[in-house]
Amino acid sequence: MKGTPPPISPTLLRDPGHLLALGFGSGLAPRAPGTFGTLVAVPVYLLCAQLPFMIYLLVVAAAFVLGVYLCGRTARALGVHDHPGIVWDEVVGYLLTMAWAPSGWSWVVLGFICFRLFDILKPWPIRVLDRSVHGGLGIMIDDVLAGVLAAACLVGFAYVLG
Repeated sequence: MKGTPPPISPTLLRDPGHLLALGFGSGLAPRAPGTFGTLVAVPVYLLCAQLPFMIYLLVVAAAFVLGVYLCGRTARALGVHDHPGIVWDEVVGYLLTMAWAPSGWSWVVLGFICFRLFDILKPWPIRVLDRSVHGGLGIMIDDVLAGVLAAACLVGFAYVLG
């Protein structure tokens, strides 16, 4: 995105859908809203990590589907595709990153770092999806792919450290 995005009115947080899309308000951070959105994902992950694996994956899938709708809706309300304040995609991407991670705080932190690196750097094919897919799906899909690549890194690290 070029230029400075328009500011987000805190009144938008009164709507539950916008509240989720804006990461419970973390997307209003003046700097690095994606990082703050990912920080919000950590306690969400810690709560969900207690679920059976298949239920965890269903929760992540439901959060993705919901995110496609909510992020698209919030983008329309803000008048900007993929406004930096929309961070539900980071929450879902981080949850996906952690799906196959071993338990422990070091893995929570390593997952955070890996996901943020893929999300910020947007290597191929993430960059292609980010530029070519629009709407709510476009907002969500690049972070989902960043989550998949970060998850693969964690699985690789777990294998090597073994």
